[in-house]
Amino acid sequence: MAYSVGFWNFMAARYARQPVADEQTYQRKLEKTQHYLRPDMDVLEFGCGTGSTALVHAPHVRSYVGTDVSDKMIEIARGKLADQAVDNLTFKVSALEQLAYPNDSVDAVLGLSILHLLEDPERAIADVHRMLKPGGYFFSSTACLGHTGPMLKIMVRFGRLLRLLPLVQFFTREQLKSMMVQAGFEIEFELDPDDLSKACFLVARKAA
Repeated sequence: MAYSVGFWNFMAARYARQPVADEQTYQRKLEKTQHYLRPDMDVLEFGCGTGSTALVHAPHVRSYVGTDVSDKMIEIARGKLADQAVDNLTFKVSALEQLAYPNDSVDAVLGLSILHLLEDPERAIADVHRMLKPGGYFFSSTACLGHTGPMLKIMVRFGRLLRLLPLVQFFTREQLKSMMVQAGFEIEFELDPDDLSKACFLVARKAA
């Protein structure tokens, strides 16, 4: 964990400057998420990075908390928040497993571009399920790289040994969806299910 935090702290300023790689798809994800959000919802986003998505969604709900393990990412997010003054949005430095949310306490959780970077994505999905109220939603966007050839895996492992790359998990879309179902979620929506080149965006619902 310590190395991952250091890596993302090092990358924070560069990450904040990078434009969205696929703006059209990003806007589709925002629109689909907001289709489910309501003004009476309390929302958590883990792995929020520099807070761009949180700032878009927070005005549509009652409360919104964005968390990230990188204090440099959160520092940048708080700077953005100071400029926009979204009163119901809070940013915190924390890993998902460190959050002391009671069972059945949150209406929606977002985990965007994060599950494939965690040591134990299955535990993270289970933690989200526990925190969510019955009928609550989990919005995730995940790079599912299990279909790629061995060369990428070798490069990632070598880059990690050199501390040039973070931890990256390799699983397929089907494996990700299986993790969701095994945790107790129902998959309500999948964006571009046949396009393996894109991140897998899912809307999963905890049974009521």
